[in-house]
Amino acid sequence: MQALLDTIATLDLPTDAGRVFHGRGGQHPGCERWALDAFPPVWVLTAFRPATDDELAAIDAALAARWAELAPGQALNWVHQCRHEGRTETRLMAGAVPEPHVVTENGSLFRVHLLKGQNHGLFLDMAEGRRWVRAHCAAHPGLKVLNLFAYTCAFSVVALQAGARQVVNLDMSQGALAIGQQNHALNGLADGAAFLAHDLFKSWGKITRAGPYGLVIVDPPSFQKGSFVATKDYARLMRRLPDLLTRGGHAVLCLNAPELETGFLQEQMQVQAPDLHFEQRLTNPPAFADSAPERALKVLVYRAPG
Repeated sequence: MQALLDTIATLDLPTDAGRVFHGRGGQHPGCERWALDAFPPVWVLTAFRPATDDELAAIDAALAARWAELAPGQALNWVHQCRHEGRTETRLMAGAVPEPHVVTENGSLFRVHLLKGQNHGLFLDMAEGRRWVRAHCAAHPGLKVLNLFAYTCAFSVVALQAGARQVVNLDMSQGALAIGQQNHALNGLADGAAFLAHDLFKSWGKITRAGPYGLVIVDPPSFQKGSFVATKDYARLMRRLPDLLTRGGHAVLCLNAPELETGFLQEQMQVQAPDLHFEQRLTNPPAFADSAPERALKVLVYRAPG
């Protein structure tokens, strides 16, 4: 645990939400089960194996000492989440969590929820994907964008801020899309976004009729029974891409399954949509550096002919 404590001792005062310590990346031997994230003004410590009372006390002391240096007189707020054997337990360890809780990333505002569920409303490892979408939409103003598995619609927010004409957000969760609508309102985006709480595989007709799209973003769960199983469903989705994209349009394909490598997506695409040209794999945020890059998040960009 020493590497985590050393990182805490040298923390900077955070402004944007982001990862601070990424033990799962394998670059800190012995600390693989720890992650520390900043959702200002709250720190979130995630353990992927139960922590002892002594370990949590040591982390609390380290956070308190550094916070006293960074923000004298201000309360320390931190949350501990344990994910183990399919269960998630979240506890407020010190201070409080704002309600509503709004964080920033690269100038955008997002609502997060740290005490409910495993996911917090903003996937920090996708920051570079959002940065790419922002830059791409700025370079191609007026794009129509399809955002599949939209969750809380962060991609939609940055696309519209950068000049996209319209974004169609689709997700099975009405609750996630409701937060997505709040995110658009937080950023003053009153027009241009549609929110569809549909099962993608039962909605191809509606999605296709609303197209074609200059950019299609696909960010599915790697395994979610009843929604999406990458090994089975990615191929079904890929074969639809040529009909969804404009000539020269782009597709961003995301995969966060440690057991599946980049080659899985590339081989599937070669079979299902061979006319789409592979352009690049986006780098992950530096804070998510991984000693085994193929186990980390994979974000691939493809372009349609034209």
